[in-house]
Amino acid sequence: MRRIAWLLLLLFAFAIPWEYSLELGAPLGNIARFIGVLLLLVAIPAVLQAGRLRSPGPMQWLVMAFFLWYSCTCFWTIDPQVTVAKLRGYLQELLIVWLVWEFAESAGDLRALLRATVAGSWVLALLTLANFATAEAMANQIRFAAEGQDPNDVARFLNLGFPLAALLLNSEPRWPWRLLAAGYLPLGLVAVLLTASRGGFLAAIVALAGSGVLLVYGRPRRVLAGVLTLPLLAAGLWLTVPRGTYERLATISEQLQGGDLNQRWNIWRAGWQAFARAPFFGTGAGTFVSAAGVAPIDTAHNTALAIAVTGGLCALFLASAIVAVAIWSITQTRGPLKWALATTLAVWLVTSLVATVEESRTTWLLLAMIALAGRLAVEEPERLAACFPAAVPGPEFQGATEPIL
Repeated sequence: MRRIAWLLLLLFAFAIPWEYSLELGAPLGNIARFIGVLLLLVAIPAVLQAGRLRSPGPMQWLVMAFFLWYSCTCFWTIDPQVTVAKLRGYLQELLIVWLVWEFAESAGDLRALLRATVAGSWVLALLTLANFATAEAMANQIRFAAEGQDPNDVARFLNLGFPLAALLLNSEPRWPWRLLAAGYLPLGLVAVLLTASRGGFLAAIVALAGSGVLLVYGRPRRVLAGVLTLPLLAAGLWLTVPRGTYERLATISEQLQGGDLNQRWNIWRAGWQAFARAPFFGTGAGTFVSAAGVAPIDTAHNTALAIAVTGGLCALFLASAIVAVAIWSITQTRGPLKWALATTLAVWLVTSLVATVEESRTTWLLLAMIALAGRLAVEEPERLAACFPAAVPGPEFQGATEPIL
């Protein structure tokens, strides 16, 4: 049963980046939700059969406290129906942290999760390119995204894949996995540009800068290869991406200097006023729109503000503690893995400034993998170092670190 649960967990991680592009209809929901339910149905008997539950770490306890606090907001929420519905989603998302902690056993398992995540990001990028390739889209659009997805969300999800792909490119002993990682870097960049997401583009700069450091980590010859490749890549991007897309991205400086950040200032102001009315306990899970009085299609466009309004200072404290534990877990790791996870978390933090990402499965999968890496750095540091070395490992390491995939 544990093997089945583990395989479903890998499939779940693979589906998360592109989940909204495949809706299975009521009551199944999107593909990630469906796989998540199957995973939970298998995970519970697997734990019961084993007769044990892995001792939770700080991240797992904080995540449980975070969910329980939001559950308590049912007693004072301004919109009970919305809060109850939101809690169902929170439960599914926060369980990811527990499932990864329970069923990922080794450094090879962590690498398998990274592979699944990058492979899922590949699918999201290809679906975005497929949208761009349609004649109707090319004639009438300057922003492109995978079917069923928001362009800003697509850019944010793709950005998280860059440092993970760079890490795998450096550490994979087998060429098919290196090819998967290497191919994602240019493919993901094209897809991010096609979304014309200004916030996504800024986060991509952080992601690609960190990825560049990873790619030349202990490999000075790659600097010359990168210098020679960049002009060709730039020419390809210039010829491929529509001019209107570049023109939208060119307004970033204007928005930062004197714009309203696409009406975000007004939303943030309304959110701050809502927070001031209920600073300690919040207005209830999922009630930002009602509390701030903004349009139903809007979000807080800021993760900390969304948590502060809906859960108050208590929820904001717990969320900050979760991030602090993630940072602490990263400090336990070494070498390229440490840099890759630090870059990915930095990209997530930049994204959280202009987006509401606490409800995203991608967020909790990232935090789950960071917590797992911190645990493995303590339990099996040698095997973790062998799995993510500064140089590509030889065949002698493959048997020791290769996961079930």
